[in-house]
Amino acid sequence: MDYKEARDKYIQAWGTLGSSWGINRAMAQIHALLLVSTASLSAEEMMSELQMSRGNVNMNLRALMDWGIVEKEHKAGERKEFFYANKDVWELARQVSKERRRREIEPILKVLNQVQSVSGDSKEIREFKKVTRELNDFSLKVDGVLDKFTKSDQNWFVKLLMKL
Repeated sequence: MDYKEARDKYIQAWGTLGSSWGINRAMAQIHALLLVSTASLSAEEMMSELQMSRGNVNMNLRALMDWGIVEKEHKAGERKEFFYANKDVWELARQVSKERRRREIEPILKVLNQVQSVSGDSKEIREFKKVTRELNDFSLKVDGVLDKFTKSDQNWFVKLLMKL
């Protein structure tokens, strides 16, 4: 397999995997391209390489920057903006975990805490409180693990996995 074929296959696979993780395919493909690029790329280069519209590339670049996994770079003498991804896979995993925690775990914890104040003592209310309390306990444990992971270094995590 030649380089271009391998790179295209990787970009397509990363796009499919990204949609399994809850991000859109185009966003994952842009990220994949930036991960394997040897230099920062302009939006126009990404549009050409991935056969995407300007709007699609720009919208997804903004989203990737919101996630904290792509950054903008200005080059002297250039009017275009260039973008690059941090290539440290460990740092990428920590940043994605941090964002998922902020976007997914923290909001559900807030709701689960709020709904515990439901009043009454019917069978339905007792069951509701029991289930939401258990979900809250589980979510707190997941939150704790994600917090430790995002604050950890690679050696700590590898040692933990080896113990398991």
